[in-house]
Amino acid sequence: MKPMGPIPPEFAGQQGALTIGGRSADDWVAAHGSPLFVYDPAIVAARVARFRAAMPAAVDLHYAVKANPFPPLLAAVAPLVDGLDVASAGELAKALAVKPGGAISFAGPGKRDAELEAAVRAGATLNVESEGEATRALAIGDRLGIAPRLAVRVNPDVELKGSGMKMGGRASPFGVDAERAAALVRAIRGGGADWRGFHIFAGSQALDAGAIVETQAATLALATRLAAEAGAAPPMLNLGGGFGVPYFAGDVAVDVARIGAALAEALAATDLPGTGFAIELGRWLVAEAGVYLTRVVDRKESRGETFLIVDGGLHHQLAASGNFGTVVRRNYPLAVATRMGEAATEEASVVGCLCTPLDRLGDRVALPHAKVGDVIAIFLAGAYGASASPTAFLGHPAAAEVLAGEG
Repeated sequence: MKPMGPIPPEFAGQQGALTIGGRSADDWVAAHGSPLFVYDPAIVAARVARFRAAMPAAVDLHYAVKANPFPPLLAAVAPLVDGLDVASAGELAKALAVKPGGAISFAGPGKRDAELEAAVRAGATLNVESEGEATRALAIGDRLGIAPRLAVRVNPDVELKGSGMKMGGRASPFGVDAERAAALVRAIRGGGADWRGFHIFAGSQALDAGAIVETQAATLALATRLAAEAGAAPPMLNLGGGFGVPYFAGDVAVDVARIGAALAEALAATDLPGTGFAIELGRWLVAEAGVYLTRVVDRKESRGETFLIVDGGLHHQLAASGNFGTVVRRNYPLAVATRMGEAATEEASVVGCLCTPLDRLGDRVALPHAKVGDVIAIFLAGAYGASASPTAFLGHPAAAEVLAGEG
């Protein structure tokens, strides 16, 4: 038997039928079919409120659209946050439907000219990732007669310790190396752009509050040094994010209050007059708000092991299968949706409908007895789910998505 991660607190104490947004999982599946992603915006709003209570008032909150770009969810998140961060023209278009261009920033190492032009026309901030990209953006702005809003994404000389995905402290396609950033700022300002500041992102999916505190302090020190070298304080400093969520056994939720208290002290000691600050979060805001529901279509025994075969799989929820950035496969939290709180009576593997042994959503987990027709709930499905999975693989139908309260 292999352990599972912790069920999010909004669901962990439920008994009997799992409810999401006030409706049972079976009701959701009856109304929208299976497989299905259900997102509860009330959980997202609670995460935003927790962030606001913990962080200094001077720190804005941005939502990283890549975590979940589902339009109804994005429309629910937009009024709760101060900005949206996008990584493609497609995400930019979705963001512009719910926020003005001035509240949007655009990062990514391979922006095409058409994407740069779309951002310049919209008034979005381009986080330029190289000198070449800055040159192209300036040329596009000159052709359009619009001063482009440009920030410099910095590849910092530190990394976020304990993060699931490190994005600093090493050679990287992301951002301009710290030692070249000030020169690029001077070129941007001299080229007639509206310089918007720095974007410094050192890593993601960290649960160690101490490591995040240390990284934020190093980020503030780096920005202060770069401002002095460039001869101007940045209008905005995007501190990145990095707040993780507990996916696996032994994971503990990150201490956001500790991070906020330390950041307040660090900002008070920072000499960046006129600079605004932002933290960019994706999965921490939405991951625990989503549940993936998939129905058992077959139950079989093979060489002494029990398999629950479901109508979903890694083509919808790649991360839960262990094939999205993890080195060792571990189990996301899952449950039989009609038997919340019941004691486990068997060990079973939950496997998907795809013709590959990689399609395993739960590996030898302890569950109450599940039969054909039962719904299995996979938690922490609100981030990097449908949009981060190979939905066209083997030609199976896409999963439906629904926002609780809307249908």
